[in-house]
Amino acid sequence: MVDLLPEAMQRWQAVEDAARRLFQRSGFLEIRTPLLEATELFCRGIGEATDVVGKEMYSFSDRGDRSCTLRPEGTASVVRAALQHGLLSQGPQRLWYSGPMFRYERPQAGRQRQFHQIGVEWLGADSPRSDVEVIALGWDLLASLGVGGLELELNSLGTPEDRIAYRAALVTWLEQRADRLDDDSRQRLQVNPLRILDSKNKSTQALLDEAPTLADALSDASRRRFDEVQQGLATLGIPFRINPRLVRGLDYYGHTAFEITSDQLGAQATVCGGGRYDGLVQQLGGPPTAAVGWALGMERLMLVLEAAATANPDGAAARLTATPAPDLYLVNRGEQAETLALALARQLRSAGVSVELDG
Repeated sequence: MVDLLPEAMQRWQAVEDAARRLFQRSGFLEIRTPLLEATELFCRGIGEATDVVGKEMYSFSDRGDRSCTLRPEGTASVVRAALQHGLLSQGPQRLWYSGPMFRYERPQAGRQRQFHQIGVEWLGADSPRSDVEVIALGWDLLASLGVGGLELELNSLGTPEDRIAYRAALVTWLEQRADRLDDDSRQRLQVNPLRILDSKNKSTQALLDEAPTLADALSDASRRRFDEVQQGLATLGIPFRINPRLVRGLDYYGHTAFEITSDQLGAQATVCGGGRYDGLVQQLGGPPTAAVGWALGMERLMLVLEAAATANPDGAAARLTATPAPDLYLVNRGEQAETLALALARQLRSAGVSVELDG
């Protein structure tokens, strides 16, 4: 976990302000949820077989012997809040959030155990058009910040029935080749075989090139829906690449899944990811409700922006990450001048002028 010092905070606030303005123009309203939730929320929502719940959550019992968890992601908390306060009875909800999340995983560049996300959730949106609009929102935000080398990876996870059929075919195929899987993938084969598709092990990745794909198991209705999403993106001029191995890391996704990557750090690095999660609201005790959303990691995004600023010193990213200078720097000498300068600085600041006083 790291401290965010004043120079870094200026850059973070610039990104948050740009996101806030875009979300407001798009009809998304901010929601803030507690850092601490009941552990059951994430076990039910994310899935007990996921790495997040099984290995990465900060959970403990409070003085009332209740199991509590520092939130590892934002979507389950937003859905819980919408249900608890009856927001869904007021019609579809376009919501966005920002703030810290917590996962116990190996720290690396752009990834800490306390990390920060900005995300959007559109609850009650069921059309392919809503998938397209949400993806476009993420794409446009990153482009406006000056992030270069953007690429959208897209997949369909289909319906629960599609995934059951695919799971059976994949497990049969993998069991015949279990001796060629890495240890982690062999464990996942018993509890969450679809997560093997997201393995980072190179030998397992090479093996999966020959595996059956989820696209082969999609129903006709799921295929038509996915086609409509692709057509919508093409109409908006957003390029995309179909990635049949893209499954995302949380159990609640279905139908559209996507990641937006950038090559600004050299290799393609994911800066935004999300998809559709129509079953989550009902899973958490609400009515059947369609939903779609995404989240981006601020730490990774800041690394990407710094690289973009270096690559193009005159671009949007450079302007965004530059340390802002005051409109006026007020110099004074002597006791009387100091008193006058203090009053003048206050007057100018009240008029909206940025003023820094000589120390």
